[in-house]
Parts: sequence; C-alpha cells; structure tokens
Amino acid sequence: MISEKILSAYETMAEKYNELIDHKPHNAYYDRPNTMRLIPEAKGKKVLDAACGPGKYAEILLAQGAEVTGIDFSPKMIDLAKQRNPTSGEFFVHDMSKAFSMFETNTFDIVLCALALHYLEDWNPTIREFHRVLKPGACLVVSLEHPFFEYNYFKSTRYFEVEPVKCTWNGFGQAVEVHSYRRSLGECISSFTNNGFYIDKLVEPKPLPEFEKFDPEYFKRLNEFPAFMCIRAVPRS
Repeated sequence: MISEKILSAYETMAEKYNELIDHKPHNAYYDRPNTMRLIPEAKGKKVLDAACGPGKYAEILLAQGAEVTGIDFSPKMIDLAKQRNPTSGEFFVHDMSKAFSMFETNTFDIVLCALALHYLEDWNPTIREFHRVLKPGACLVVSLEHPFFEYNYFKSTRYFEVEPVKCTWNGFGQAVEVHSYRRSLGECISSFTNNGFYIDKLVEPKPLPEFEKFDPEYFKRLNEFPAFMCIRAVPRS
C-alpha cells in the first residue's frame, strides 16, 4: 500500500530530516515563515500540530506560549519531537487519515498541518475531523505542495484526477522514494469548503532572502513560480 511506503520513507530519513530541519531552505526559509504568518497570536492557545514531524513547528509555538499537541504517523518522528521538546508539549503516534477519537469536539484554537495533506488520498475525513476538534472562531492553517507546480513537476496528463505520484528525495542522506497524491486546485479548495470551512487567506509564497545563499538557482525559480501554497481556513458558523 502507498501509505506503508510513505511511512517507510519517513522512518528511513527521520534522523537526517531532524538534523537538517532548522536550516534546510525549503523548510526554514520558504514553508515555515510563510505558514507561520497565517497563524494568529499563539500565546495561551491550544494548538494541534497535525503531522508534526520532528517537532520544529511545535518548538516555535511552545516558545510563543502555546499549548501544543503533536501527532504524526511516524514513530521515529514522534521520538524526535519529544527529544526536541523534552519539557513541554504532548506528542504521540497517530495516522491523521483516521478519526481523532482521542480529542473531544471544540478542543483546539488552532490546527496546523504543514506539507502533509498530499500524503492522503482522500482529504475529506481528515478535514472534517479538523473542523470537529476546532473551537468556534478558531482556524486551520495548512501548507501544501502547489497543484500547478505538481502538475508540471510530475508531467501529469490527468489534471482533474487525484493521482498517485512518486519522486526520489536526495536531500536527506540516502536517496529515498517518496509517494504522495497530486490533485487539482479545485479539488484542494473544495476539500475545505465542502467540509465546513471558508478560505480566509491563500498565499502563494516567495522565499526569504536567506534562501539564496543555500540554493541560488532554486531561489530564483521560487521567485518566478511557487512550489507551495499556504491556506488559512475558518470554520463556518
């Protein structure tokens, strides 16, 4: 199954991923700063970090005074998140394609899901669960691989389909084959609007200037065409 291959890939590269996460340019100077700008004042708020990885977002939010719960389907990533945040935060293994039965309705002020939804074939159950566990007036902040970028990158000829795709990552030690699902822009947006949210803000980000010293070629490309997309969604009354 594709989900098992995705888990195996992340278990394989977890240690190196954690080692590089603070300054790897796509994370540190592209995804994180642009996603964090969509997160409201976190002090005193209860945050669910869904697909928390090695706990870098959690580390930032905890430092801002948030109460953070992190979930991830990779046991190694959860171990690393606990090591990164040894005295605060709660972290445990959970596959976010499954119901969040451990959380009561209206629990969180913010749900964050960074660069992870594309690992799910069907977003609808997960986004319904995000909606359920959010308090009234709360928000969901996600970052995604941009659907136009993916369509070009994977050389797809089936834009309107939810399509399994794969590529090889070479930036985390050994080469790792990573599987995911590509979908259209309309499919991305309707997954939120059909499940109780409206889109409050959509950002096609540009990299921070710091990115250039790590990868000047990709810095130029990201200033010409986005690879990611960041969305803040708010539950409808």
